Amino acid sequence: MVISEEEFKAAEDRMHKQREAGYAISARYDRRSSRIVIGLNTDGQVAIPARKIEGLSEAPMDDLADIEISPSGLGLHWPRLDIDVYVPSLLQGIFGSKRWMAAQLGSAGGKAKSPAKAAAARENGRKGGRPHKVAAN
Repeated sequence: MVISEEEFKAAEDRMHKQREAGYAISARYDRRSSRIVIGLNTDGQVAIPARKIEGLSEAPMDDLADIEISPSGLGLHWPRLDIDVYVPSLLQGIFGSKRWMAAQLGSAGGKAKSPAKAAAARENGRKGGRPHKVAAN
């Protein structure tokens, strides 16, 4: 694939624009809190639970500790896991693909507790609970 000078310049411009919002200058895994701690060029830090990032939730601690930062500072890479994460997405609260994020939200929603949900469950119980599944022929 051949890239023209204009395409290269446009890609460079996009990278510089992304870096304005902040980029990683350090990254480490904090074993005590089970968090990925990212030091930013803005003198700030972001700490995200490893279990919240797609691909890292089941990873061994030793593999989580081996983090590389891309030359632009916009990417983090775990070589032992072959996982790449885009730093601007993390800063926006996007910790994985749309499908993975939807699954996480659905799981959390199913665990939600509220007075309305409890009342609906009690009412459903009075009616005999959930209907039994019928096997299809």
